[in-house]
Amino acid sequence: MKLRIFRVIVCLTRISCLLFPGLHAFAQEIEPRAYSNAPIGINFLGLGVAQAKSSTYSMSSEVLGYTHIFDVAGQSAKLNFVLPYAELSGSANYGSKIISGQTDGMTDPKVKVAVNLFGAPALSVEEFKNYQQDLIIGASLAASIPWGKYDNSQLINLGANRWYFQPGIGASKAIGPWRLELSGAATIFTNNNSFYGNNTFSQSPIYSSEGHVIYYFQNTAWLSFDATYFTGGQSAINGQWINNYQENWRFGTTLSIPIDKKNSVKVYGSTGVFARTSSNYDLLGIAWQYRWGSGL
Repeated sequence: MKLRIFRVIVCLTRISCLLFPGLHAFAQEIEPRAYSNAPIGINFLGLGVAQAKSSTYSMSSEVLGYTHIFDVAGQSAKLNFVLPYAELSGSANYGSKIISGQTDGMTDPKVKVAVNLFGAPALSVEEFKNYQQDLIIGASLAASIPWGKYDNSQLINLGANRWYFQPGIGASKAIGPWRLELSGAATIFTNNNSFYGNNTFSQSPIYSSEGHVIYYFQNTAWLSFDATYFTGGQSAINGQWINNYQENWRFGTTLSIPIDKKNSVKVYGSTGVFARTSSNYDLLGIAWQYRWGSGL
């Protein structure tokens, strides 16, 4: 009887992956300028909207973000906090049946600390005017906080009911108006001990790398061409592995345009070019950013 119930849960989990295959991949964001320099004491407030679409689902999200630049051992660092809300719906054919689902609510907030280790000295706004980047090397640690909407009686949830931790390292090299960036990270998950039917859901780490080629215009606008690859993330229910090992390639672009000294607008998009589990999706977004701090 227990084996039959387990098989039903595995089947339902696979239906969930068929309906919303990009939910885990959606967390693998493409982030240009993750390791860059900025004046100490500056704050950024951002508000953005984005939409992801695949052949089976549509997900819209609204995001509020805050970033603070500070000094760590003479190098610049940043603290970033993101509070997202999302609406998710989709349908797919599974055998002879059409399965559908929808939900909306708060998704898991994320916090990230990125510390530059070399090449990004801690400078005031006035000192920063004479700064010329060469090579920057940095490290980061991000975490997802399980505060999102979650109900263990439902298979489709916006919250994951578990933590993840994501250590990373990266470098940025300036060549005239160009920046070449390369970074890597590992996303490590805790278990969801209250998965559908009061089971335990676990997942192996996801390993990711991303690269960016960025061009800076004279008015401080910048344009980035982005690529990311991630692999791993096989999941299990009560220790029994499910065959959903991930391997994905995504390409994208980002454009940031200054409006005035304190305001800017960023538009971005990306598309999946390869996915082992058919989890390709297209993403489009736009965000407004306001900055303030001493010296501006």
